[in-house]
Amino acid sequence: MYYTTPNSKVGSIFNTTQEELETPVQGSDRVILVCVFMLMTVGAIAVYSSIAYFAQSHGTSAATLVSSHIVKLGIAFIAMIVASKLNYRVLARFSRIAVVFSWILLIAVMVYGDMVFGARRSLSIAGFSFQPSSFAAMALILHVAVLLHEKQEYIKDFKRAFVPILIWVTITCFLIALEDFSSAALLMGISICMMFVGRISAVQLFGLILIGIIGGSTLVMSSPERTSRVTNYITQVKDINSENLESSSGYQAQQAHIAIARGGLIGVGIGKSTQRDFLPAPYNDFIFAIIAEEYGMIGSAAVMLIFIVILWRGVGVIARFAPDSLGTLLALGATLMITLYGFVNAAVATGLFPVTGLPMPFISYGGTSMLFAGVMVGILLNISKHNLKTQNRFYNG
Repeated sequence: MYYTTPNSKVGSIFNTTQEELETPVQGSDRVILVCVFMLMTVGAIAVYSSIAYFAQSHGTSAATLVSSHIVKLGIAFIAMIVASKLNYRVLARFSRIAVVFSWILLIAVMVYGDMVFGARRSLSIAGFSFQPSSFAAMALILHVAVLLHEKQEYIKDFKRAFVPILIWVTITCFLIALEDFSSAALLMGISICMMFVGRISAVQLFGLILIGIIGGSTLVMSSPERTSRVTNYITQVKDINSENLESSSGYQAQQAHIAIARGGLIGVGIGKSTQRDFLPAPYNDFIFAIIAEEYGMIGSAAVMLIFIVILWRGVGVIARFAPDSLGTLLALGATLMITLYGFVNAAVATGLFPVTGLPMPFISYGGTSMLFAGVMVGILLNISKHNLKTQNRFYNG
């Protein structure tokens, strides 16, 4: 269900008129823009606090790595601004090509990718390394929105609507899951949410969820490392004790718990973290634990509040009052991709979820994920330009 106007069109994105492409209603959503800037600022400080030990052990300085991080933040910000200037309906026309190209990259990374921590997730070309899974996630969200938009007239039809969408989602998530199961699982969840809002039959969605559970269980059981993570999460005693600390089982989670416990209510202070010397990848996968240690419960709650505000603006405002179903579905997918990554990263650090390798958008150290997160925010900002005026809103359910 979504909001439309009498002029809203459901159909092929190639039927979009020139007037629709060139007539924005208002400026970009400033709340989203401010929230992203705040996350980038917090991220730069948190990376500087958490990367000192890593820099020393690799013969470089924290300042050098932080400078690299700030440059990547700048590139992501530029990508966000550029994407916000491009009409989302125009971008949607290239969704099919983008997904197919992402498949090629995902296959290439399995053959030629760099091996890091036992998995091939990145490709190195001309000295630059990037993760195709981030591009694939963005492309799939864009294409699912397009397919749902174009098939609204017969959205309940199993063969004409559900099966084509299922094929694109299944292939993409499967290729990602071979090396990055957590990203694939999250992307599958986002796709299901978009299909639910896009009015796909509940029975068909239940079947897709069942397929996802079976496929996910198979992939987990086929990998000793994944099985170990799930087993440790289910069976591990949550109390911090010497036996857990001395064993490799649950080491990451236990160190994250210590960091959060040390932070207390107001934290130990900026740059005074000690767990950064013990946590694996404190500048990336467990950066929320460092934030909780240095800024305390108040600081970490503030970071979560920023993501909640983005979720509210993205779903409750931009998606809700988008001018067409394509804008609604694309805003929903983009918002979920940004916020769910942040929530999952925090959930891993606090022990609510098993250990995964998902970064916190605009805060964790990295390049590819930050770049495409910036593009998704840019698309969200562009949709907000075309949002309906209050007097033209009415419910169409």
